[in-house]
Amino acid sequence: MSAPAAAPPPGPPDPPDSPDRSDPPGLDTQRLRAHLDGALPGPVGGPLDARLIEGGRSNLTYTVTDGTARWVVRRPPLGHVLATAHDMTREYRVIEALHPTAVPVPEPLLLCADASVLGAPFYVMEHVPGTPYRTAEQLAPLGPERTRAAVLALVDTLVELHSVDPAAVGLADFGRPDGFLDRQLRRWGKQLDGSRSRPLPGIDALHTALGRSLPGSPAPAVIHGDYRLDNVLLGDDDRINAVLDWEMSTLGDPLTDLGLLVMYSVPLGLPGSPVGTTAGAPGHPAPAELIERYAAGSGRDTSAIAWYTAFAWFKLAVILEGIHYRYTLGQTVGAGFDRIGDLVPVFIEHGLTTLKEG
Repeated sequence: MSAPAAAPPPGPPDPPDSPDRSDPPGLDTQRLRAHLDGALPGPVGGPLDARLIEGGRSNLTYTVTDGTARWVVRRPPLGHVLATAHDMTREYRVIEALHPTAVPVPEPLLLCADASVLGAPFYVMEHVPGTPYRTAEQLAPLGPERTRAAVLALVDTLVELHSVDPAAVGLADFGRPDGFLDRQLRRWGKQLDGSRSRPLPGIDALHTALGRSLPGSPAPAVIHGDYRLDNVLLGDDDRINAVLDWEMSTLGDPLTDLGLLVMYSVPLGLPGSPVGTTAGAPGHPAPAELIERYAAGSGRDTSAIAWYTAFAWFKLAVILEGIHYRYTLGQTVGAGFDRIGDLVPVFIEHGLTTLKEG
């Protein structure tokens, strides 16, 4: 579920015959090199060195270099791919459409739908410098003023995204906004059913309660689907260099993005959790300020934000349960997956409480 992250600059590639050279899971550098030759707009200068970017919980993201140039490669997870959840073509399409706009996204370079190259479709985009801040501890060294400015810039960038005219950028058919919220609830219910492997008290009650109190949606917009500070790269000047991780993007209710951002602005109170928030960092704006700034910038009515925030808790509970399920099948890559399952009941409880108090 997390974003592609900036990685330390990789060292020079090993010689082709180096006995300790190894590829990360899911990416064969020799097959990738053979495909990139003649496919990228510039030459590939030598053997490729690839490294998995840690932090992502869903699609796999790698930095790839030939010793001179550097790129980012995205592909689906290694197993248990739920229908429509990891569509590389959709993700590439929205980045390509937004790149000419004011929304900061990496330049898309190449889409490969041929699964025979890496075992799944993938795409290549430019490497953008910057830092993804995943926890309050990582954000704290910026200090209160810079932290506040960075989070408010996150809200302003969301307003910018939601102001894009979908038809003007070729995304008029990118989704079906009519009945969006009802369809989202049914979709995530199906996603949950596809990952059920244990009892989850309260999650069905939360799903039902959300269905009983659907708000009316504002005019549709291009939405990100997983919008938070973790999924953007901040430059040294604290500007947002790129918004990443577009796998859940579509055309729909823009307040779902705001609800998710508000959810991630609530401290979980779980030290050492593999899924963190930046909410506890000094200077981090409170949820109410984020909502007010978005409302002022977008002109949208945010009075039903409690529903959207509760829906965000539900959606994340489903996502985390899917990751936990893949972990039990041995189909995940990275650290911290053994504790993901313990978070699901916490997210369910937050969702129920938010909806009740809203």
